[in-house]
This record gives sequence, structure tokens and C-alpha cells, in this order.
Amino acid sequence: MLGLLVCAQSWTPVASRSVETVRLNGNEYVSVAQWATGKGMNPRWVRREETLQVTAEAGTLILKADAREAQINGVSVWLSHPVVRSGGMLFVTRADCQQALEPILFAPKLPGGKRIKTICLDPGHGGKDPGNQVGPNLEKKYTLALAQELRSQLTRAGFNVVLTRSRDRFIDLPLRPDIARQNQADLFLCLHFNSSESSRSSVQGSEVYCLTPAGANSTNSRGEGGGGDWVSGNRNNAQNLLLAYCLQKSLTQRLAVEDRGVRRARFAVLRDAAMPAALVEAGFMSHPVEGRKIFSAVYREQMAKAICEAVQSYKRMVERQS
Repeated sequence: MLGLLVCAQSWTPVASRSVETVRLNGNEYVSVAQWATGKGMNPRWVRREETLQVTAEAGTLILKADAREAQINGVSVWLSHPVVRSGGMLFVTRADCQQALEPILFAPKLPGGKRIKTICLDPGHGGKDPGNQVGPNLEKKYTLALAQELRSQLTRAGFNVVLTRSRDRFIDLPLRPDIARQNQADLFLCLHFNSSESSRSSVQGSEVYCLTPAGANSTNSRGEGGGGDWVSGNRNNAQNLLLAYCLQKSLTQRLAVEDRGVRRARFAVLRDAAMPAALVEAGFMSHPVEGRKIFSAVYREQMAKAICEAVQSYKRMVERQS
């Protein structure tokens, strides 16, 4: 039977009929069609036995055989395990249904009366830690510049905003989520820029990370695998995922950048977050075109606007209507 996502304390998924599980490649899978129908969604083949489209009130999900990337409303969301084709049907792991698909298709609601008010922004690196470097351009400079612009926009939108650093200084990773906790932040956003040494002219785009669920596979480039223990940040798994999705959707659609997807990692700043958290890799400093944009205040203003709109979208989705 399809279980509940027990690590998201404030989330109650919509009721569904029993969904049988099968053991494939050592993992517990469910039929996509049966899972979708049981959740009140409509599955149909786009390409028989290869690509399945699922229509829900929240939008459209597309799954492809042998792929780890799902598409939800045109946004790439990485799964922990590939979709499997068997007996003329597509199967997805039960864990991916619970931890990667349902939090977006059925947004988790905050407890009655709770509101998103305070945002903690974490400009990556600082001080003795420059982050990525492209020529004279240091990542730490541009994450702080983006955070300062984003603070202004979020404040105008009615949010209370705190920064983990407001100048060029080093802050240990464990202290960053602790600053968010001390300020009773409702969301924690870590801001970074990417770089690629081997494919500077071709690798570009945004990707947003949220914490990997306990025991699941991560998708960060350092190849972090499964088997990770439960950590405090996992209590917000559903909210983490939805927040990351809202950010990636807004960045890719508002800025028309390449969609590198919603991904999972066990970064220290995400592991210890007491509130929903995501880490934004907003673009590649190393790309000859995208890098020049990142170094531009005009483009960072547009980027901040996309992130601000994502926060507002997340707020609307999770706050209960009175």
C-alpha cells in the first residue's frame, strides 16, 4: 500500500485507493497509472510504453522510461531512481512518489494560522572563502550583491528579511542555518553561483537543491549516494521540495535560462536547517555569456525578482485560506 510521507509533519496527502507495490531492481515500485488514478489524476500515453503524461489539478507530470528526470509543468525534477518499464507499463519508486512528485502536485499546507513572514538569505562563501573564481570575479562578491538586491525586493513585498552576512566575512557552515533559527526565519535560502572548469562554453543554467531524504540518492555532482541517516532538515522534506521547485520554475521561466533541474544534496547548510530550505545555484560564472550577465547589476535585479516571485508563489501555495 502507498504509504504516507511521515517526515513532513504538517502535510497530509490526499486520500487514495490502495496501490500495489512490486520489487524491481531491488527497490519498491508502483505502477504510475495506478498511483495516478488512485490520487484522482488522469494518466495517458504520449508515446506508448515510453512516455506517460499525468494530468492533475496542479498541472502536468511527464515521466519517461529509463529516465531519472521528471517534468512537472515544464520544470525538470530529478528522481532518486529511474522510471522502469515492465509488462507494457511504467513504474516509479514509491519513495519518489512520496518525496519528489506528491509534494509538488499536492502542495503541503502549513498548520492553521501560520504564515510565511521572515526570510533568511545566506550569501554563499565570504572572507577567506572566495567560492568560485573567474578572472578577477569572485563568487562571494556576487552572492552578497544578489542577497542585498533580493533583500530590498522581499522587503518591498512585505517580508521581514535577515542575512547571514552583510559584508565580506567568513561564516562557518553550521552557523548559517543557526542564524536563521535564531531569527525565527520561516524560510532559509542559500545563494550561490556555479562554475565549470572543463566545459566553460557549454555548461550553463540554474539548478536548485533541497535536502536529500534519509536513505535516498543525491543528485549533486560530487556523486553523493544513498544511505544517509535522517537529519533535522528532513522534517521539512515536502516543504523543501516544493520551495526548490518554485524557485527553479521561476528562475527558468522568468530568465529563460537552461533548466538543470530540482536536485538533491546533503549540504551542511541544508542538513541543519530548522525551517524549509533550498540552495540556489543561479547560473554559471564560467560561461562566457551567462557569466557576464551574473556580473551585471541589471541582470541580478531580474534574478532577484524571479526569486522574490518564487517565494510569493510558495507562500500562496502553503498558507491555508481563511
